[in-house]
Amino acid sequence: MVAIDTNVLVRLLTGDHAAQHRASLKLFSVEQVFIPDTVILETEWVLRAAYDLAPVEVCAALRGVCGLENVVLANPTQMARVIDWHELGLDFADAMHLALSQDQDALKTFDSDFIKRAHALVSCRVERP
Repeated sequence: MVAIDTNVLVRLLTGDHAAQHRASLKLFSVEQVFIPDTVILETEWVLRAAYDLAPVEVCAALRGVCGLENVVLANPTQMARVIDWHELGLDFADAMHLALSQDQDALKTFDSDFIKRAHALVSCRVERP
């Protein structure tokens, strides 16, 4: 199994650099690929900030690649939640923080919008410090 960096995933999803896109396609066609959570987090940011993709487009792209048979994630159930919650309007990074904090008593934040949105999604308390 091989792990990948963000640039490999971005090239696979965008195809904006022909040679790197081909190399990414080949890698994904012949290897078991581990995608770290941090790579998915950074990929969302790149697709949104540099490629101007809407959340629904980002979520579709990530679901597609994360659903490949040869792709392994550290936290597949949590990552599915993150993608779902982002599609419902939660910031991607906040969704990841929330998904990875479900075994804790509470998640503390000063972000009142995050607090409001999180209460509709989880039983974990999301509150001000």
